[in-house]
Amino acid sequence: MTSRRRFLGSIGLPAFAAAAGIPLFPPRLDAGPRLREVLSTRHSDPRDAAHDEEFWGEIARSFTVDRSLVNLNNGGVSPSPAYVQDAMKRHLDYSNEAPVYTMWRILEPQREAVRERLARAWDVDAEEIALTRNASEGLQILQFGFDLEPGDEVLTTNQDYPRMLTTFRQRERREGIVLREISIPVPAEDPSEIVRRFEAAITPRTRLILMCHVINLTGQILPVREVVAMGRRHGIPVIVDGAHALAHFDFQLSGLDCDYYAVSLHKWLFAPHGTGLLYVRREKIPGLWPLQAADPHLDSDIRKFEEIGTHPAAGYLAIAEALTFHQAIGAQRKEERLRYLRDSWAEPLVQLPGVVLHTSLDPEFSCGFANVEIEGIEPGALTSWLWREHRIIVTPIVHPEFKGIRVSSSVYTTQEELARFVDAMERAARQGIPA
Repeated sequence: MTSRRRFLGSIGLPAFAAAAGIPLFPPRLDAGPRLREVLSTRHSDPRDAAHDEEFWGEIARSFTVDRSLVNLNNGGVSPSPAYVQDAMKRHLDYSNEAPVYTMWRILEPQREAVRERLARAWDVDAEEIALTRNASEGLQILQFGFDLEPGDEVLTTNQDYPRMLTTFRQRERREGIVLREISIPVPAEDPSEIVRRFEAAITPRTRLILMCHVINLTGQILPVREVVAMGRRHGIPVIVDGAHALAHFDFQLSGLDCDYYAVSLHKWLFAPHGTGLLYVRREKIPGLWPLQAADPHLDSDIRKFEEIGTHPAAGYLAIAEALTFHQAIGAQRKEERLRYLRDSWAEPLVQLPGVVLHTSLDPEFSCGFANVEIEGIEPGALTSWLWREHRIIVTPIVHPEFKGIRVSSSVYTTQEELARFVDAMERAARQGIPA
């Protein structure tokens, strides 16, 4: 017999709430215009919604963030809406009633509905989606999952995520493979040049390519589909680091035509901390080793990548609420708002003397975050000063080829908060900061 709990999980919270006449969002989030009414507002053009402060003000009220500070490091890890937090707490409380029954037998099977919804949202097969703890875990499954011999080469850029570079460097030390890194322009506004540089670096020993969809240092969007197609022509698999892309701007995984893609869901989807997604094209699953051992009967099953022992069910099930929240906002509206917020601070700052933006503002090449430098001020010192004097959180970036601070706002960020940031940066640019 299907349990009531499993039945509700299968039909989803929105459908159940509507049928029962229960507000989708907790009443305490509905002060002023009701959030569900605001979310139902339709603009003919998502760009019109981008500067509708009443609309986004109600979205912002869904979060429990500390407004005594300005968090402009949402690219690292984002807060979840209260709606998502409440769901996770509810699942966690139920898990602890009798975990071997409530967590393993009741809640754990409901992961399948989450898997199905994520697959539908990004237009792939549910049997190609594994639920992981973060992008690093998903990427390391891929990075360690290919058989490589001493002397085999892996190709990537010198702007890829440090943990992923460290992963391949460990394989260098342990197995004798070779990691080769290429340099790419900052900013990069010619997709064909990115493909050309990757292709020019291929040698007869190249066995694997790792690339970012969005570079975490600058927010640069790279031409995934084109690099994947080039790799296929050479018979070289391409691993895509999508940590900063999924739910950040509007695209479909199917549209990228890639075989391997990993992402953290606690960044731009606002899912619980410690949740991620791994996509592996169905026919590629049998040839990829899991990071932790799985029984041979799972060789062709995407779930072999989830064999990590006992783990909490609560966070994974609350991904469903995060996805509902994302879909209620609308992917295109969210993308346009994030880009509008980015431009709200970037455009005035680049007019100042000594301010350099290391991110293109062209919508094809970036979205919600960017890297900015004040010449003559070290990123670490500027980051510390912004926090100490203004309670503004940013991320210092120091790369051999550029440096600056990464600024990543979110849907709950207000114009007033960005104005505070702009004022502080203008002061630093014109007057400097104390040593």
